[in-house]
Amino acid sequence: MTDAKPSQDLVRARTDEHVLRALMQHRRLTRAELATEIGISRPTAGESVRRLTERGLVADTGERTPGGRGRGRVGSYYALAPEIGVALAVTIAPAGVVAECLDVYGDTVTRAVRPIDRPARPAQVAGALRDAAAWAVETSGRPARLAVVGAADPVDRATGRLVHLPDAPFLVGELDPAAILAPLVHPRPITAEDGEALEVIVDNDVNWAALAEPGRPGDFAYLYLGEGLGCAIVSDGEVRRGHSGLAGEIAHLLTVGPKGRAIPFIEVFNELGLRRPGTTAIDVDRVLTSKSGARKTIAAAVAGAIAAVVALADPQHMVIGGEWGPALIDVIEAAAKELPRNVPIRAAAHTGTTEPVLAGVKAEALRRLRSSVVWAQSLT
Repeated sequence: MTDAKPSQDLVRARTDEHVLRALMQHRRLTRAELATEIGISRPTAGESVRRLTERGLVADTGERTPGGRGRGRVGSYYALAPEIGVALAVTIAPAGVVAECLDVYGDTVTRAVRPIDRPARPAQVAGALRDAAAWAVETSGRPARLAVVGAADPVDRATGRLVHLPDAPFLVGELDPAAILAPLVHPRPITAEDGEALEVIVDNDVNWAALAEPGRPGDFAYLYLGEGLGCAIVSDGEVRRGHSGLAGEIAHLLTVGPKGRAIPFIEVFNELGLRRPGTTAIDVDRVLTSKSGARKTIAAAVAGAIAAVVALADPQHMVIGGEWGPALIDVIEAAAKELPRNVPIRAAAHTGTTEPVLAGVKAEALRRLRSSVVWAQSLT
């Protein structure tokens, strides 16, 4: 028996996918350049460009190669059509809402920032989110095909709504970012790896920060130490979110506190007088300027949290991120050396409050935008 040959439709679809991915990488190419880049004949490249142009995915840029007088035929440059649209990348944090529109090349087309008062109020956060996203999309002049959101609050895995947990420093109630942003998103077919249609993706900020780590080693734990406390468990390169999406919420994990007492992690900062007045938020500036004794107490508490994570998740190593974590990494490492199970500890590659989160959100938004474009050519 001979193996069945792939159908012509399948061959064309694969060719069109290669053309789209080549244009994502090189931005503009002639049909001859596409043929060379992909390893197909020029007529095949030309037919693919024709099909994709008819579907509104590829457009003639109007630019031409030098030609004539012995230099060969004039070639037309093709690029992905602007109508493909953009991806909306959003972060919701105590400092405010940031909304960026990214094109298929990963470039930021527009950016909007809206501040939020302290303490955050649900109505104000919802308004800032709606306003920033709407301005970014409208100013981009292109349709938003999807949105990816990072929120500084626990996120319900099933609904994408923010979850109210005790002692969380950034409480905005059960905010529903997906419902707020859905009217702004006008997708062509978008699929996740499992084929499920997705338009607005919402996840916890610590998970996005972990996914922004360069190289994304297969098994590690990302400990976020800032105004709030959080942890992301990455196994086989994927974040493990738990049944309801609340894995890694470590604020109430029992650890060692002042005078060696076992207390919830978040209470350590209360007893040391390192919270912002009237809130459960950790005072980052005071932690960074704290004396040696307080730092050792904090490091011992962090080491207790690390011991729990290592016992339950068995990470290859620990990454310390957040606003104050990397600054105290030496004293944290010293405390962690006393643990029965040691794992390597290093500072996060991205530091600060929003940069690592936004980096992770943008990377996922770009990946999904490109996947949606490739998927669209097979459905039109």
